[in-house]
Amino acid sequence: MPSRRVSYDLAEVPLAAGEVAIVGAGPGDPGLLTLRALSLLEQADCLVFDRLVSREVLALARPKARRFYVGKASRCHALTQDETNALLVRLAEEGRRVVRLKGGDPYIFGRGGEEAQALIEHGVDFRVVPGITSAQGCAAYGGFPLTHRDYAQSVTFVTGHCKGDGDLALNWAALASPNQTTVFYMGLANAEMISRQLQDHGLSAGHPVALVERGTTPEQRQVITSLGDLVETIAREGLKPPTLIVVGEVVRLADTLAQPAPREATFVEGETLELARERVAL
Repeated sequence: MPSRRVSYDLAEVPLAAGEVAIVGAGPGDPGLLTLRALSLLEQADCLVFDRLVSREVLALARPKARRFYVGKASRCHALTQDETNALLVRLAEEGRRVVRLKGGDPYIFGRGGEEAQALIEHGVDFRVVPGITSAQGCAAYGGFPLTHRDYAQSVTFVTGHCKGDGDLALNWAALASPNQTTVFYMGLANAEMISRQLQDHGLSAGHPVALVERGTTPEQRQVITSLGDLVETIAREGLKPPTLIVVGEVVRLADTLAQPAPREATFVEGETLELARERVAL
């Protein structure tokens, strides 16, 4: 299979009729969108978007662009994944210029790979635009790095969500290795299992944990706790999805490296790419 052409020209080939762009919308702050994502948003006839795509990001699209919500929450899906795949194919076959917006990065727990496979099976042209994944955004805004020479020489992104019922089928021994950072996406419902398994495989009850709710947004809330107190902390603080669970010694740096909370965005619906760039000072 020939490799795809890589272009560094920001004035890239326009989104064509019948083409789908699978675009990472980042973790919430519209200032974290890539320039390419903004450009494609401005061109789209249709937006197909997830629950975690912020309203400020959606406001950057053209006002006349049709919007299709396909968000998923625990046991509550607007559409099944197969239905979402079929929607993308149908819109493309109708000749629409489609932007499929996904929170974070589409290829990190975003099921973007499944959607790309469906488009290929139906002969639909597509492109993929990466985004800043939640772990990167939440860590930076939470005041700690994911890696640090003194604390963590590796970082692992893990799904904390079971497929169906039953335990998480993870390599707990590897995840409990010292000198690394482990980030659990969608892990609140399985916090007791995460806490127990990591302690059973060698991490101490005092091992630091950061819980970051709605990271990079004005509603961001962060709580520092430990593995032993993880479940109690979640219940006491009333934390809700989307909340990342970050396990690692790097969390101890949160007090010294913290930065101001994100400010409320002031984007205007249908704002041009040029004005959006000025507003977010890209």
